[in-house]
Amino acid sequence: MIDVKNLTKWYGNILAVDDISFHVSQGQIVGFLGPNGAGKSTTLKILTCYLPATSGKVTVAGHDVLGESLEVRRQVGYMPESVPLYPEMRVRELLMFRAALRDIPRKDRKVAVDRAAERCWLSQPEDMTSRRLGELSRGYKQRVGLAEALLHDPPVLILDEPTIGLDPAQIREMRGLIRQLGEDHTVILSSHILAEVEQTCDHLIIIASGRIAATGTPGELRQRVLGPSRLITELKGAEQDALSGAVANLPSVRTVEAVKTGGWTRLVIESDRDADARTDVFTLAAEKGWKLRELRREVGSLEDFFVQITYEQNVKFGERLAQG
Repeated sequence: MIDVKNLTKWYGNILAVDDISFHVSQGQIVGFLGPNGAGKSTTLKILTCYLPATSGKVTVAGHDVLGESLEVRRQVGYMPESVPLYPEMRVRELLMFRAALRDIPRKDRKVAVDRAAERCWLSQPEDMTSRRLGELSRGYKQRVGLAEALLHDPPVLILDEPTIGLDPAQIREMRGLIRQLGEDHTVILSSHILAEVEQTCDHLIIIASGRIAATGTPGELRQRVLGPSRLITELKGAEQDALSGAVANLPSVRTVEAVKTGGWTRLVIESDRDADARTDVFTLAAEKGWKLRELRREVGSLEDFFVQITYEQNVKFGERLAQG
Protein backbone atom coordinates (compact mmCIF):
# COMPACT_ATOMS: atom_id res chain seq x y z
CA MET A 1 0.00 0.00 0.00
CA ILE A 2 2.88 2.39 0.84
CA ASP A 3 6.33 1.92 -0.65
CA VAL A 4 9.29 4.18 0.21
CA LYS A 5 12.63 3.71 -1.56
CA ASN A 6 15.82 5.67 -0.84
CA LEU A 7 13.92 8.71 0.42
CA THR A 8 16.13 11.73 1.19
CA LYS A 9 15.16 15.24 2.26
CA TRP A 10 17.47 18.22 2.72
CA TYR A 11 16.49 21.59 4.22
CA GLY A 12 19.31 23.70 2.84
CA ASN A 13 22.42 22.15 4.35
CA ILE A 14 20.45 20.21 7.00
CA LEU A 15 19.79 16.55 6.26
CA ALA A 16 16.38 15.67 7.75
CA VAL A 17 15.76 12.28 6.11
CA ASP A 18 18.73 10.17 5.03
CA ASP A 19 18.11 7.53 2.34
CA ILE A 20 15.34 5.56 4.09
CA SER A 21 13.30 2.68 2.66
CA PHE A 22 10.30 0.82 4.08
CA HIS A 23 7.05 -0.85 3.04
CA VAL A 24 3.61 -0.81 4.64
CA SER A 25 1.22 -3.57 3.62
CA GLN A 26 -2.52 -3.14 3.22
CA GLY A 27 -4.42 -3.42 6.50
CA GLN A 28 -1.42 -2.82 8.77
CA ILE A 29 -1.32 -0.38 11.68
CA VAL A 30 2.29 0.81 11.69
CA GLY A 31 3.89 2.87 14.42
CA PHE A 32 6.45 5.36 13.12
CA LEU A 33 8.67 6.08 16.12
CA GLY A 34 11.56 8.35 16.84
CA PRO A 35 12.81 11.10 19.15
CA ASN A 36 11.98 14.73 18.43
CA GLY A 37 13.81 15.91 15.31
CA ALA A 38 14.33 12.38 13.98
CA GLY A 39 12.55 13.04 10.67
CA LYS A 40 9.10 11.58 11.43
CA SER A 41 6.96 14.57 10.48
CA THR A 42 9.08 15.34 7.43
CA THR A 43 8.61 11.81 6.13
CA LEU A 44 4.84 11.94 6.69
CA LYS A 45 4.57 15.31 4.93
CA ILE A 46 6.32 13.80 1.92
CA LEU A 47 3.94 10.81 1.95
CA THR A 48 0.98 13.18 1.95
CA CYS A 49 2.36 15.50 -0.75
CA TYR A 50 2.83 18.48 1.57
CA LEU A 51 6.59 18.47 0.89
CA PRO A 52 8.63 17.32 -2.10
CA ALA A 53 11.46 14.88 -1.54
CA THR A 54 15.02 15.81 -2.48
CA SER A 55 15.49 12.34 -3.94
CA GLY A 56 14.00 8.86 -3.79
CA LYS A 57 10.68 7.38 -4.79
CA VAL A 58 7.43 7.13 -2.79
CA THR A 59 4.20 5.49 -3.91
CA VAL A 60 0.89 5.35 -2.04
CA ALA A 61 -1.77 2.91 -3.23
CA GLY A 62 0.24 2.54 -6.43
CA HIS A 63 0.46 6.28 -7.17
CA ASP A 64 3.67 8.32 -7.19
CA VAL A 65 3.59 11.23 -4.74
CA LEU A 66 5.45 13.50 -7.14
CA GLY A 67 3.84 12.72 -10.49
CA GLU A 68 0.34 11.80 -9.25
CA SER A 69 -0.06 13.97 -6.16
CA LEU A 70 -3.76 14.68 -6.67
CA GLU A 71 -4.57 10.97 -6.83
CA VAL A 72 -2.42 10.31 -3.76
CA ARG A 73 -4.38 12.96 -1.84
CA ARG A 74 -7.61 11.17 -2.75
CA GLN A 75 -6.25 7.95 -1.26
CA VAL A 76 -4.97 9.48 1.99
CA GLY A 77 -6.54 10.95 5.09
CA TYR A 78 -3.93 13.06 6.91
CA MET A 79 -4.10 14.34 10.47
CA PRO A 80 -1.14 16.67 11.12
CA GLU A 81 0.44 17.16 14.52
CA SER A 82 -1.20 20.59 14.87
CA VAL A 83 -4.69 20.39 13.41
CA PRO A 84 -5.50 23.63 11.50
CA LEU A 85 -8.95 24.80 12.58
CA TYR A 86 -11.00 28.00 12.24
CA PRO A 87 -12.05 28.86 15.82
CA GLU A 88 -15.03 30.95 14.75
CA MET A 89 -16.60 28.13 12.72
CA ARG A 90 -18.84 25.43 14.14
CA VAL A 91 -17.81 21.79 13.90
CA ARG A 92 -20.44 20.85 11.31
CA GLU A 93 -19.70 23.95 9.24
CA LEU A 94 -16.01 23.06 9.13
CA LEU A 95 -16.64 19.45 8.21
CA MET A 96 -19.10 20.44 5.45
CA PHE A 97 -16.52 22.91 4.15
CA ARG A 98 -13.80 20.25 4.15
CA ALA A 99 -16.16 17.81 2.44
CA ALA A 100 -16.66 20.33 -0.37
CA LEU A 101 -12.88 20.74 -0.71
CA ARG A 102 -12.65 16.96 -0.95
CA ASP A 103 -15.03 17.03 -3.96
CA ILE A 104 -17.59 14.94 -2.12
CA PRO A 105 -20.84 15.44 -4.09
CA ARG A 106 -23.25 17.87 -2.45
CA LYS A 107 -25.94 15.20 -2.01
CA ASP A 108 -23.47 12.97 -0.13
CA ARG A 109 -21.83 15.53 2.14
CA LYS A 110 -24.28 15.36 5.05
CA VAL A 111 -24.01 11.58 5.16
CA ALA A 112 -20.20 11.77 5.06
CA VAL A 113 -20.09 14.37 7.84
CA ASP A 114 -22.54 12.44 10.03
CA ARG A 115 -20.58 9.23 9.56
CA ALA A 116 -17.23 10.84 10.42
CA ALA A 117 -18.69 12.69 13.41
CA GLU A 118 -20.21 9.51 14.79
CA ARG A 119 -16.99 7.50 14.35
CA CYS A 120 -15.02 10.17 16.24
CA TRP A 121 -17.59 10.56 19.07
CA LEU A 122 -18.55 14.10 18.07
CA SER A 123 -22.29 13.39 17.89
CA GLN A 124 -22.74 11.22 20.97
CA PRO A 125 -23.22 10.96 23.88
CA GLU A 126 -23.36 14.77 23.52
CA ASP A 127 -23.75 16.46 20.14
CA MET A 128 -20.65 18.62 19.68
CA THR A 129 -21.19 19.38 16.00
CA SER A 130 -23.01 22.65 16.74
CA ARG A 131 -20.22 23.93 19.01
CA ARG A 132 -17.74 26.57 17.87
CA LEU A 133 -14.27 25.15 17.38
CA GLY A 134 -12.74 27.80 19.62
CA GLU A 135 -14.85 26.50 22.52
CA LEU A 136 -13.65 22.90 22.26
CA SER A 137 -11.11 21.20 24.49
CA ARG A 138 -7.86 19.89 23.03
CA GLY A 139 -9.26 16.38 23.00
CA TYR A 140 -12.31 17.33 20.97
CA LYS A 141 -10.18 19.36 18.55
CA GLN A 142 -8.11 16.21 17.94
CA ARG A 143 -11.33 14.33 17.23
CA VAL A 144 -12.38 16.99 14.73
CA GLY A 145 -9.01 16.64 13.00
CA LEU A 146 -9.45 12.90 12.74
CA ALA A 147 -13.02 13.33 11.48
CA GLU A 148 -11.65 15.57 8.71
CA ALA A 149 -9.21 12.84 7.70
CA LEU A 150 -12.06 10.29 7.55
CA LEU A 151 -14.54 12.37 5.55
CA HIS A 152 -13.80 10.80 2.16
CA ASP A 153 -13.28 7.32 3.69
CA PRO A 154 -9.70 6.94 2.36
CA PRO A 155 -7.92 3.57 2.27
CA VAL A 156 -4.82 5.10 3.96
CA LEU A 157 -4.73 7.12 7.19
CA ILE A 158 -1.60 9.00 8.25
CA LEU A 159 -1.78 10.34 11.79
CA ASP A 160 1.00 12.54 13.15
CA GLU A 161 1.04 12.53 16.98
CA PRO A 162 -2.75 12.01 17.27
CA THR A 163 -2.74 11.83 21.09
CA ILE A 164 -0.48 14.80 21.81
CA GLY A 165 -1.98 17.02 24.50
CA LEU A 166 -4.71 14.54 25.47
CA ASP A 167 -5.43 13.41 29.02
CA PRO A 168 -5.14 9.69 29.94
CA ALA A 169 -8.84 8.99 29.39
CA GLN A 170 -8.81 10.69 25.98
CA ILE A 171 -5.64 8.81 25.01
CA ARG A 172 -7.34 5.51 25.82
CA GLU A 173 -10.35 6.48 23.70
CA MET A 174 -8.11 7.50 20.80
CA ARG A 175 -6.20 4.21 20.96
CA GLY A 176 -9.46 2.28 20.78
CA LEU A 177 -10.63 4.33 17.82
CA ILE A 178 -7.36 3.81 15.94
CA ARG A 179 -7.54 0.05 16.48
CA GLN A 180 -11.09 0.12 15.18
CA LEU A 181 -10.05 2.15 12.13
CA GLY A 182 -7.33 -0.41 11.43
CA GLU A 183 -10.04 -2.94 10.54
CA ASP A 184 -10.89 -0.96 7.39
CA HIS A 185 -7.85 1.23 6.72
CA THR A 186 -4.07 1.08 6.44
CA VAL A 187 -2.75 3.32 9.23
CA ILE A 188 0.61 4.97 9.88
CA LEU A 189 0.75 6.40 13.38
CA SER A 190 3.61 8.72 14.30
CA SER A 191 4.53 9.10 17.95
CA HIS A 192 7.35 9.11 20.48
CA ILE A 193 5.08 7.66 23.22
CA LEU A 194 6.03 3.99 23.33
CA ALA A 195 3.11 2.74 25.41
CA GLU A 196 0.74 4.27 22.87
CA VAL A 197 2.13 2.51 19.83
CA GLU A 198 2.83 -0.78 21.62
CA GLN A 199 -0.86 -1.09 22.51
CA THR A 200 -2.09 0.08 19.12
CA CYS A 201 0.27 -1.02 16.35
CA ASP A 202 1.14 -4.44 14.92
CA HIS A 203 4.39 -3.27 13.29
CA LEU A 204 6.94 -0.60 14.25
CA ILE A 205 9.48 1.50 12.34
CA ILE A 206 12.04 3.38 14.46
CA ILE A 207 13.80 6.35 12.90
CA ALA A 208 16.71 8.25 14.46
CA SER A 209 18.90 10.99 13.00
CA GLY A 210 17.01 10.67 9.71
CA ARG A 211 17.71 6.95 9.25
CA ILE A 212 15.75 3.77 9.87
CA ALA A 213 17.21 2.28 13.04
CA ALA A 214 14.98 -0.80 13.39
CA THR A 215 11.75 -2.40 12.16
CA GLY A 216 9.63 -5.27 13.42
CA THR A 217 6.72 -6.19 15.64
CA PRO A 218 6.76 -4.90 19.25
CA GLY A 219 7.59 -8.43 20.43
CA GLU A 220 10.45 -8.82 17.97
CA LEU A 221 11.99 -5.50 18.99
CA ARG A 222 11.74 -6.29 22.70
CA GLN A 223 13.61 -9.54 22.10
CA ARG A 224 16.45 -7.62 20.46
CA VAL A 225 17.32 -5.64 23.60
CA LEU A 226 21.02 -6.17 24.26
CA GLY A 227 22.44 -7.14 27.63
CA PRO A 228 21.66 -9.86 30.16
CA SER A 229 18.22 -10.96 31.25
CA ARG A 230 17.38 -10.67 34.95
CA LEU A 231 15.64 -13.07 37.28
CA ILE A 232 14.19 -11.98 40.63
CA THR A 233 13.66 -14.64 43.31
CA GLU A 234 13.11 -14.77 47.07
CA LEU A 235 14.27 -17.85 49.01
CA LYS A 236 14.36 -19.05 52.64
CA GLY A 237 16.02 -22.09 54.18
CA ALA A 238 19.71 -21.28 54.49
CA GLU A 239 22.07 -18.43 55.25
CA GLN A 240 22.31 -15.66 52.67
CA ASP A 241 25.86 -16.57 51.60
CA ALA A 242 24.93 -20.23 51.17
CA LEU A 243 21.86 -19.37 49.09
CA SER A 244 23.64 -16.90 46.82
CA GLY A 245 26.70 -19.14 46.46
CA ALA A 246 24.66 -22.17 45.41
CA VAL A 247 22.68 -20.13 42.89
CA ALA A 248 25.85 -18.50 41.55
CA ASN A 249 27.23 -21.96 40.70
CA LEU A 250 24.34 -22.76 38.36
CA PRO A 251 25.54 -22.96 34.71
CA SER A 252 22.88 -20.53 33.45
CA VAL A 253 23.81 -17.81 35.97
CA ARG A 254 26.30 -15.00 35.32
CA THR A 255 26.06 -12.89 38.49
CA VAL A 256 24.03 -12.84 41.71
CA GLU A 257 23.24 -9.99 44.10
CA ALA A 258 21.67 -10.87 47.46
CA VAL A 259 19.67 -8.71 49.90
CA LYS A 260 18.08 -9.79 53.19
CA THR A 261 14.37 -8.85 53.44
CA GLY A 262 12.56 -9.86 56.64
CA GLY A 263 13.85 -13.41 56.94
CA TRP A 264 13.91 -14.01 53.18
CA THR A 265 16.86 -13.64 50.85
CA ARG A 266 16.08 -11.67 47.69
CA LEU A 267 18.35 -12.57 44.77
CA VAL A 268 18.81 -10.54 41.59
CA ILE A 269 20.23 -12.99 39.06
CA GLU A 270 21.72 -12.03 35.71
CA SER A 271 22.22 -14.50 32.88
CA ASP A 272 23.00 -14.31 29.18
CA ARG A 273 20.32 -12.71 27.05
CA ASP A 274 19.05 -16.03 25.64
CA ALA A 275 19.30 -17.95 28.94
CA ASP A 276 16.41 -18.51 31.34
CA ALA A 277 17.55 -19.61 34.79
CA ARG A 278 14.06 -20.13 36.26
CA THR A 279 14.06 -23.91 35.84
CA ASP A 280 17.54 -24.26 37.35
CA VAL A 281 16.67 -22.08 40.36
CA PHE A 282 13.38 -23.91 40.97
CA THR A 283 15.06 -27.31 40.73
CA LEU A 284 17.84 -26.21 43.11
CA ALA A 285 15.32 -24.90 45.68
CA ALA A 286 13.37 -28.18 45.52
CA GLU A 287 16.51 -30.27 45.98
CA LYS A 288 17.70 -28.17 48.94
CA GLY A 289 14.27 -27.98 50.56
CA TRP A 290 14.26 -24.17 50.43
CA LYS A 291 11.05 -22.18 50.49
CA LEU A 292 10.46 -20.11 47.35
CA ARG A 293 8.21 -17.04 47.49
CA GLU A 294 8.92 -15.31 44.19
CA LEU A 295 10.40 -16.30 40.84
CA ARG A 296 10.00 -13.97 37.88
CA ARG A 297 11.99 -12.99 34.85
CA GLU A 298 12.53 -9.38 33.86
CA VAL A 299 12.93 -9.01 30.10
CA GLY A 300 14.02 -6.01 28.11
CA SER A 301 11.24 -3.51 27.45
CA LEU A 302 10.44 -1.71 24.23
CA GLU A 303 11.55 1.47 25.98
CA ASP A 304 14.96 -0.10 26.68
CA PHE A 305 15.32 -1.01 23.02
CA PHE A 306 14.15 2.41 21.83
CA VAL A 307 16.65 4.27 24.02
CA GLN A 308 19.47 1.94 23.04
CA ILE A 309 18.87 1.90 19.30
CA THR A 310 18.33 5.66 18.99
CA TYR A 311 21.47 6.31 21.05
CA GLU A 312 23.50 4.03 18.77
CA GLN A 313 22.07 5.73 15.68
CA ASN A 314 22.90 9.19 17.05
CA VAL A 315 26.47 8.06 17.76
CA LYS A 316 26.82 6.83 14.18
CA PHE A 317 25.39 10.12 12.92
CA GLY A 318 27.97 12.03 14.95
CA GLU A 319 30.73 9.88 13.53
CA ARG A 320 29.55 10.55 9.98
CA LEU A 321 29.55 14.29 10.64
CA ALA A 322 33.06 14.10 12.08
CA GLN A 323 34.25 12.28 8.96
CA GLY A 324 32.71 14.97 6.76
